[in-house]
Amino acid sequence: MGLRCSRIPRHSHVRPHGPRPGPVPAEVFPLPTPPRSSRVPASTNRGGPPPQRGGPRPSGRPPRPPVRRKKPRWAMRAVTALSVVVLASAGIGHAVLSSLDSDISRFDAFKDMKNRPRAGDGMNVLMVGTDGRDEITEEERRKYRLGGAPCHCTDTIMIVHISEDRERASVVSLPRDSYAETPGHTDRTTGEHHKGHPLKLNAAYAEGGPQLTIRTVENMTRVKIDHYLEVDFTSFMKTVDVLGGVRICTVQPLKDSYTGLDLPAGSHTLMGGQALQYVRARHLDGASDLSRMKRQQRFLAALIDRATSSGILLNPLKFRDVTRAVLGSVRADQGFGTDELLTLGRAMRNFSPSSSEFTTVPIGQMGYAVKGVGSTLKWDPAKSERLFDALREDKPLAAPKPRPKGPAPVRVPVDPKQIRVQVENGTRTSGLGKRVDDALAATGFRTTKAPRNAEDRAVGRTVVAYDPRWDQSAKSLAAALPGSELKPVKGQGATLKVIAGADFEKVAKVRPADPPQESGTVVRGDEVVCGEE
Repeated sequence: MGLRCSRIPRHSHVRPHGPRPGPVPAEVFPLPTPPRSSRVPASTNRGGPPPQRGGPRPSGRPPRPPVRRKKPRWAMRAVTALSVVVLASAGIGHAVLSSLDSDISRFDAFKDMKNRPRAGDGMNVLMVGTDGRDEITEEERRKYRLGGAPCHCTDTIMIVHISEDRERASVVSLPRDSYAETPGHTDRTTGEHHKGHPLKLNAAYAEGGPQLTIRTVENMTRVKIDHYLEVDFTSFMKTVDVLGGVRICTVQPLKDSYTGLDLPAGSHTLMGGQALQYVRARHLDGASDLSRMKRQQRFLAALIDRATSSGILLNPLKFRDVTRAVLGSVRADQGFGTDELLTLGRAMRNFSPSSSEFTTVPIGQMGYAVKGVGSTLKWDPAKSERLFDALREDKPLAAPKPRPKGPAPVRVPVDPKQIRVQVENGTRTSGLGKRVDDALAATGFRTTKAPRNAEDRAVGRTVVAYDPRWDQSAKSLAAALPGSELKPVKGQGATLKVIAGADFEKVAKVRPADPPQESGTVVRGDEVVCGEE
C-alpha cells in the first residue's frame, strides 16, 4: 500500500577538504575519563512533561548524555544512524566535536508533548530512517541499483537503549508495517485534525512527522523517548569508505539481482557501495525481510567492531572525518548537542561488539488485516511487553550467555539441530559408533541414538554420505568431523550418514553462522561478527 510522503528540506553538508591529516599529539586533544555521574531520577515529576529540552537544567542535576521490518527498502539508514552514537566512543576532545555541531540540523521534536510515559534509567533514542539520496551520483545510482528520486518516507524505525552505566546498547527494531494506533493529531500535510485511528507504524511520519512518530511509539511501548535522530542514507557510502570498509563474513554465496549484490562465500571487506547492497538485499532467499534483518544486525555489529578496534577513533582528526560524513544527513532534537555527545563518548570508550544486543519486536500475527489500512504485523502482547519492560527497567534483553571454553565453535551454514544423522562404525573398535553418536548429539546434531555397524569394517577415513539435495547440511556435518570425506549418494534422502573410520579423534564444536530468524530472538554483537582468521 502506498503511503503519502512529505519532502524534507535538504540540509547543507560540511565536507573535509585536502589530504587526510595524520595522528595528532595527545596533548592537543586531552582525553580524560570523567567519573561516572551519580544516578538521579530522570524527572522530578514522574508522570508529567519533561524539562524543556535545550533549556537550563534543574540545579544540582548533572547533564544527561544522549546517544539509537516488514520492508525497509533502504535499511542502511539504521546503520548510519547508529554510527553517530558508536563513533563517539573514543572520548574525542571537545574542540573536535564542537566543530561538527553545526553539521546537525536540529528541531523541537518534543514540542508541547504531555502525558508521556515515566522516565526510566538509561537513555532511549528513537532512530528513524528516510530514503534521501540527493548527493549520490548517477553512476552510483546505476551501479548499485538505487532507483529514482527519494520520497523521504520512513522505512526504518528503531529504539536504541543505552544503559545507565553506559556499558550496554540494546537495539530494538520496530517493523514499519506494525499495526499501530495514533493519538489525536493534526495532519502535517493537509492541516486536518484527526482523532486517534489505526495505521501502519511508518504512516505516522507521513501524517504528523517526528512528533506523531514519537507519540505513537511511546503509546505502543510505554517507553519514554529521550532523543530523536532522523537519518537519510546519502552519507552511508561515504561513512563506510572513510572507515576503510567493514568486514563481513558469509558461509553461503549471496546474490541478489534486485540490488546487484554478488558475494561468494568467505570474508569480505565491503566499501560503501557494496555495503549499501548488502543491507538492502531482500531477494536472497524465501525469508526476505527476516534474513535482511539478520544482515543488518551483522553489519551493525561489524561496524561497531571496526570503529572501536581499529584505532580510528583514537585519532581526533580521523574521527572528525568519519563523523562529518555521518552527520551531514542527520536531523536531531534540540537536546542532542556537543556536550551530550562528548559525555557519552567518554563513558563508552570501552564499548565493543559484546556490549551490544539486537532484536526485533516479537510478532504475534503476520498479515493482520485492518480495514482501510491493509495487511499489518500485530505484535505478540505478552512477549513484547516483557521486551519493553526490560528497556524501562534498564535490564539486558536476554540473560548473559556463558562464554564457551576452548576454541570458538566453527560456523556452519545449517543449524545442527536441523540435521538428522545416522552413525555407523566402520572399524573393529568396539563402542566407536556410540562414542561418535554421543559426541555429535552433544554438539547439537539430531542423531538417531541407535548407531550400528557398517558393512565395511575397515574404513580408514571417516565418511559423510549425503543426498546432493542436502549438500549444505553435509558441509555443516563434515565441519564437525575434521578430516572427513564427503560422499554424495543420490536418493539417500534427508538423513545423513556418518561412517566412523580409524582416523576419528573427536567431534569439533559447530554453531550456525547466522542468528535465528524468528522475531524476538536476541543476539549479541560478538555472535555475528567475523571470527579470527
